Amino acid sequence: MLKIGETVIELVKGDITDLEVDVIVNAANSSLKMGGGVAGAILRKGGRIIQEECDKIGYCPVGEAVITSAGRLKAKYIIHAVGPRMGEGDEDDKLRRATLNSLKLAEKYSVESIAFPAISTGVFGYPKDKCAKIMLSTTIEYLLRENKKLKKVIFCLYDDETYNIFRETLDKFFGEGLLKKMD
Repeated sequence: MLKIGETVIELVKGDITDLEVDVIVNAANSSLKMGGGVAGAILRKGGRIIQEECDKIGYCPVGEAVITSAGRLKAKYIIHAVGPRMGEGDEDDKLRRATLNSLKLAEKYSVESIAFPAISTGVFGYPKDKCAKIMLSTTIEYLLRENKKLKKVIFCLYDDETYNIFRETLDKFFGEGLLKKMD
């Protein structure tokens, strides 16, 4: 856990749908069809209303994000962030934009807490180590420069491997003197 300004960044291993936060981020596809992975878990627990709202929106370009209600989940909203598929080109920038646009959308809706999965690391095949570096650095930079409302940013990672990669990446940021740990 670390603190940047008034915002806490925390890594958690578990199921993002169980978290008590204002908004959870769904690792979405451009058609906003909720099938497997994070999206499937959100749909199963949150209910069909989420897919119905996505269907009304219809489309979201890679690197962008849209928002819906969270159905029966504890969260108020779901931000559907479309990350890149490995091999489509310009993947790093697309992941950076998906993360940044999610943070901006959360602030637009005046939420105080947001939880991210490791976007694009499932069926989209994006390397977990690169994901950790890009998502964490983008979030930290945003919190240092633009954040006005967010009090907590959680990275909820489903398995030990992904959790450990994000933990090691955050530790490297400390080791390089980019961040200072909370007391």
